[in-house]
Amino acid sequence: MIASRSHRRLILWDIDHTLIETRGLGSELYANAFCTATGTPMVHKAEVTGQTEPSILLATLRLHGIAGDEPHLSRYEKALPAEYDRHRAELAERGQVLPGAQQTLAALARRPELVQSVLTGNLREVARIKLEVFDLDRYVDLEAGAYGDDDTDRPKLVAIAQHRASVKYGTVFGPGNTIVIGDSSHDINTGLRGGAHAVGVAAGGESVEQLLGAGAVVVWPDLTDAAAIEAFLLSSLT
Repeated sequence: MIASRSHRRLILWDIDHTLIETRGLGSELYANAFCTATGTPMVHKAEVTGQTEPSILLATLRLHGIAGDEPHLSRYEKALPAEYDRHRAELAERGQVLPGAQQTLAALARRPELVQSVLTGNLREVARIKLEVFDLDRYVDLEAGAYGDDDTDRPKLVAIAQHRASVKYGTVFGPGNTIVIGDSSHDINTGLRGGAHAVGVAAGGESVEQLLGAGAVVVWPDLTDAAAIEAFLLSSLT
């Protein structure tokens, strides 16, 4: 059970491999945007798991020996959302909502005690498009979230989301009433370092044991047991 003095709880969802999968399309669109931003075909790509989009781009620029971060980053932050916008239909066809994600988000959205948003390394517009394509945006308040274009240091995104949600909902969200939910040890580390509880979902590449070892307070194998997930998230509110 997670102790909290507030009757409200801020739930911050990771997106990729927690709620949805792009099933390879994301990498293709990234390569297109990289070429648009730099004029250079992408041959190498930096590690992406748990990183923000700007930090991935900067590391990928280094791999290609490309200098001049800011002009490339500015162009990239326009090019990538444009790629996703143009490929909405393909994303809907090739990608997928992970098992139980829609049902769990819907169940939690019916609880006024819970404020659902996202904490993701995706650019804000990319996150919005991904969730819109799979009709998940209606369950989360994107204004209360934090995104890769807010800060390259992902743990700092927790405080950004807490501030936005606090201002909007008139509740002080802090370490006691914020939960970050994700599929990787990076997500768990983000939550713990950023000032939140961290919950794992073993729907990506890491096991239940790995996520528990990273410090998750609990790990679900997937999101199919909406009732149990809801009960856990409300356990200290009743």
